[in-house]
Amino acid sequence: MMALPGRDALEKALRTRYPSDMHEKLKNAKVGIAGLGGLGSNIAAMLARAGVSHLTIADLDVVDISNINRQNYYLDQIGAAKVDATEALLRNIDPYLSIEKHHLKLDASNIPDVFGGCGIVCEAFDVPSEKAMLINTVLEKCPGVKVVSGSGMAGFGRSNEIRSEKLFADLYICGDGIDMEEIKGGLMSPRVNICAGHMANTVISLILNGEP
Repeated sequence: MMALPGRDALEKALRTRYPSDMHEKLKNAKVGIAGLGGLGSNIAAMLARAGVSHLTIADLDVVDISNINRQNYYLDQIGAAKVDATEALLRNIDPYLSIEKHHLKLDASNIPDVFGGCGIVCEAFDVPSEKAMLINTVLEKCPGVKVVSGSGMAGFGRSNEIRSEKLFADLYICGDGIDMEEIKGGLMSPRVNICAGHMANTVISLILNGEP
């Protein structure tokens, strides 16, 4: 097996892909991901590949066999805490990442401590009430932290209906806005990944430009 490249070699390779100022912004950004399911696990991998070097990840769940159809996990990770499984996958992308992980249930009392040091937080929950709770808590208790939220990506096809928009100050929504119960076909990897890509792209745009 080939030896892992050193930190300098990996960073040099990334620098060939982006102008130096872009690389430094991505390298120094601190991004939180709340929920490591279909959206969060894939967002984490995309941001790591883009060069975001400081990630805070939080989830109480463990990898289940039903997750394999759309989440960024593998069969040999079934039963592992999602924060541990995600960390292992991210370190296969970049072993030098700074990863802060929290295996806990996020609520209004602990969210400021978990994500207060981040510039951007990705909301990647499944339950609407939990989505609203996280968004409201971050916007109210973490001044200046921007939230990128995912909503409505069930079923298949209709790729161009998934979009990104600024809802109001410091809140960005990615998805098609359609209630999952209205869509036949359940959750499938392509649309989940398209939405995760929108969210990751919004994060990167915020880091580099301040706006998508």
